[in-house]
Amino acid sequence: MMQHLPILPILVPLLSAALLLLPPFQAKLSRQRWFSGAGLLLLLVISVLGLVESSTGASSFYLLGNWPQPFGIVLVHDRLAAMFVLLAAVLALAAWLFSLGGEDGLGAFYHPLLHFLLMGINGAFLTGDLFNLFVFFEVLLISSYGLLMHGGGKARARAGLHYVLLNLAGSAVFLLALALLYAVLGTLNIADMALRISQLEPSQLLLVKAAAGMLLLVFGLKAAVLPLHFWLPSAYSSAAPAVAAMFAVMTKIGVYCLLRVFGTLFADPGTPLHDFGQQLLWLAGLATLLLAAIGVVAAQSLKKLVAYLVLVSVGSLISVLAIGTVPAIAAVLYYCLHSTLIAAALFLLADVIAQQRGTVADRLVSGRPLQQPLLLGTLFIVAALAVVGMPPLSGFVGKIWLLQAATGTADKVALWSVLLCSSLLVLIALTRAGSTLFWRLNRQQAGAESVGHMQLGAVVGLLLCSPLLVIFGDAVMHFCLATAQQLEMPLVAITAGGNH
Repeated sequence: MMQHLPILPILVPLLSAALLLLPPFQAKLSRQRWFSGAGLLLLLVISVLGLVESSTGASSFYLLGNWPQPFGIVLVHDRLAAMFVLLAAVLALAAWLFSLGGEDGLGAFYHPLLHFLLMGINGAFLTGDLFNLFVFFEVLLISSYGLLMHGGGKARARAGLHYVLLNLAGSAVFLLALALLYAVLGTLNIADMALRISQLEPSQLLLVKAAAGMLLLVFGLKAAVLPLHFWLPSAYSSAAPAVAAMFAVMTKIGVYCLLRVFGTLFADPGTPLHDFGQQLLWLAGLATLLLAAIGVVAAQSLKKLVAYLVLVSVGSLISVLAIGTVPAIAAVLYYCLHSTLIAAALFLLADVIAQQRGTVADRLVSGRPLQQPLLLGTLFIVAALAVVGMPPLSGFVGKIWLLQAATGTADKVALWSVLLCSSLLVLIALTRAGSTLFWRLNRQQAGAESVGHMQLGAVVGLLLCSPLLVIFGDAVMHFCLATAQQLEMPLVAITAGGNH
């Protein structure tokens, strides 16, 4: 089975989704729930096995149909892919657990769509071919359209329309970039493209540069980097809570593609395209970070605030990623884990709080007392401290590492200033939100709603990941450093991979 490990994170959710569409499962929600959960648990086990396998430093190249590179479809399973596949599996399991509170019953196809979404996400993380990256993008986007509309409502319809139109435009640009690259290079296998780019004639560089610019635009749209960010706050804040928690990893796909595709295609220092787009990413990352922090302060609802926190993490990741050193990439990977898990927890927590506030829901205005103020207040404080970056939680370790990554660079002052100012604004916004939700109360009596055990388990489970990232911080940081070092030598891995 181990030789087929790279394809299992794609195959398992595909088969689970297909089976969930059959009449025996569609007829009864309880059957859907438990079969979906069994599929997610199996995927989690496979993801852990993949992480253990990749921790040895070996990269697995899975050739579908046994066609040799670059002619066949190839999947690449290394430390980077294994880490993100496991992250997606953890989020999916938490989203499934939370949805057992009744959210999954609002639509007929929640569980199949969740598995199809996982198939697309894992495929994007594992593919070694740009065309198949496009295919998996479409799979996850179609699934995400359905999940965004899950439960219906005017706000979701409006946000879904913007989401669809922008991503359709992004898909068209992606296809045009692929056509240009194939016309010049004759292949879309990422490893083979990197070798051919290093041997290009100067007359061919302009077309490759134009295509690379289009890819930068597409990946920037996926990551929601300024000025391509405006679809995210409304889409994430209007989505169902379990869906929004799952979407927390969607922006990280754009960050992953920048690491994988640009880190491979333009890694050779001898080519004129070395570090293509680095300065643009630096400026866009800082601008996104600053604008998102202002959005957090201006947010009028808790869900919109959390959506802007996702943008804050994107700005932090992109700006540090642009530095391009091994410590910077390692810090990005650690912070990516932390920010994704905490953002997902906050989306779920925001819904639990909204359920106990009656008609005012998650709006940051005075409302009735909560049924469980001590429990929810404690969870909110833990999440807020993790987001701001206070010790002893993982946010503190992540932000310190991000700041250290800029030490010695010419742009250290700019990153430190923007990152610390944004952290201050986030602290102010979360303090205001907490005082409004738990202290600014009207004279109404508390409602009878209380958080369900499944929902509480999902929130607590995700929040526990923050102290776990600190307790096992040495092992996690060593893994991130090893992953960054593996990414720094992609051509070595490419040469070795051609023999598998």
